[in-house]
Amino acid sequence: MAREIERKFLVRHDGWKDAVSRQVHYRQGYLASDGRVSIRVRVSDARAHLNIKSATLGVERLEYEYEIPLDEAHELLDRLADGPLIEKTRYYIEAGTHTWEVDVFEGDNQGLVVAEIELASPDEAFDRPDWIGEEVSHDPRYYNVCLVRNPYRNWDA
Repeated sequence: MAREIERKFLVRHDGWKDAVSRQVHYRQGYLASDGRVSIRVRVSDARAHLNIKSATLGVERLEYEYEIPLDEAHELLDRLADGPLIEKTRYYIEAGTHTWEVDVFEGDNQGLVVAEIELASPDEAFDRPDWIGEEVSHDPRYYNVCLVRNPYRNWDA
């Protein structure tokens, strides 16, 4: 069974920028989303994936991902995905034995910056850099699927 254990945090300051090892731009959209599952298409550079993820709130979810043809992914995003699409640049930062992923959102979610870390178990210990802020793993507003329905620009200050 495919399983993702991921914790999500707000980013306090730009101290992470000096440690970036690589970056990838993502364009993604959701084909379906109900209370149980979301189905996402994501294009990153010259690759595309179909992702099926359980809609469980928290740090542990089922996740399945399959590579799909790039031209089909663009067609799915342009013709079938709920809008607005999520556009972001993901920056990878090595810290201790883990890799942090910092997402800097664009478009309707511009101004939102979150960091994620994938773990082997929900209670696994990890180094927490000083630029990591409040944990938001249990706040559904920060899930990408929710950012389509309620973009960051619409949130109250």
